[in-house]
Amino acid sequence: MSNRLNQETSAYLLAHAEQAVDWYPWGEEALAKARELDKPILLSIGYNACHWCHVMARESFSDPATAQLMNEGFVNIKVDREDRPDLDQLYQAAHTILRRSGGGWPLTIFLSPQCIPFYSGTYFPREPQMEQPALRDILTSVSTVWTDKRETLVRQDQALLDRMNTERARPHEGVLMNASVDAQALQQLTVAFDATHGGFGGAPKFPHPTDLAFLLAKGQAGDDSARHMALHTLRKMAQGGLFDQIGGGFFRYSVDARWDVPHFEKMLCDNALLIELYAQAYALTDEPLFARVVDQTVAWLDREMRHPQGGFLASQAADDQQGREGGDYTWEREAIRSALKPMEWDVCSAHWGLIDPPNVEGSRWHLTIARPAEDLARLLDRPLKLVDEFIVATR
Repeated sequence: MSNRLNQETSAYLLAHAEQAVDWYPWGEEALAKARELDKPILLSIGYNACHWCHVMARESFSDPATAQLMNEGFVNIKVDREDRPDLDQLYQAAHTILRRSGGGWPLTIFLSPQCIPFYSGTYFPREPQMEQPALRDILTSVSTVWTDKRETLVRQDQALLDRMNTERARPHEGVLMNASVDAQALQQLTVAFDATHGGFGGAPKFPHPTDLAFLLAKGQAGDDSARHMALHTLRKMAQGGLFDQIGGGFFRYSVDARWDVPHFEKMLCDNALLIELYAQAYALTDEPLFARVVDQTVAWLDREMRHPQGGFLASQAADDQQGREGGDYTWEREAIRSALKPMEWDVCSAHWGLIDPPNVEGSRWHLTIARPAEDLARLLDRPLKLVDEFIVATR
């Protein structure tokens, strides 16, 4: 059997069309049904290249017991964020207020029939995992609150609407141009700066291109500390596993603080912002590393992200065709050794960290610049140009 998504054009929605969940696409039919039955709405927002969206689909939405709870207690709506970025933006903002933390995908958010959110989360597994509850438990709890504490929800709805209206008004008040806010932003970035690995805060670690652009601008205006934070972070990101050392392009974020192993999805928006930053960094420093990042990322965009009918694709999935996260980006050491000549192996195994212990599960390696070409040239007593040629030839 199939549900109401079987007539949609979105690949993401069609991937859920054969589930036992009685999914609706976003539209008046679903909203009218929620009002008619006085049921809360379970809104699930994701997109086709999202790894954890697919995990939740396999684990939770394909589970008959979970699907039964969803169908009995909720009107279930599935949204592709790439088709409806307006809905995604609205409900991600609501999630941030409700949970006091950043959102992400999949976004799982519960709404009144009037579309006002009252509880939200992101990925929920089929079974409890450490401190993370199962989706079945969340469904039961939300149903109880909806039945027994409706007056409390009405008060929360009004408070949420007031807060969201205030947040929407702020950009028009000129606050972002206030010098004190500018200084406070710089202070907060300085406090959060990781002086060893670059970036800000701990794991998971995101690139935050707008923060880096802010620091580069400060650096160009004469702030040496801001310049150092930006350039040091850009170097470490380029040398680490956040950057695809073979294929080019940046992954979405690093699961560790060292930029070593990423979440393997690549997003067009991130890379568009980072290309400009690395071009600016190269203009400031004339460092070959920054130029190489720009060249490889542009080549990846042109090679893999162009749509045959024009424009660019929005994202590239983390999973390979077998459903393994990072399967296309991790390597077995012997597979690389057998493809290289002995001298190429000597250089590249040290350069990309293949002489070190595996850095991903299953005795596999995700490549990073473990030893820069300059260090290897000195260690091997070989000309830097020759070492560079070995590395470039084997990408």
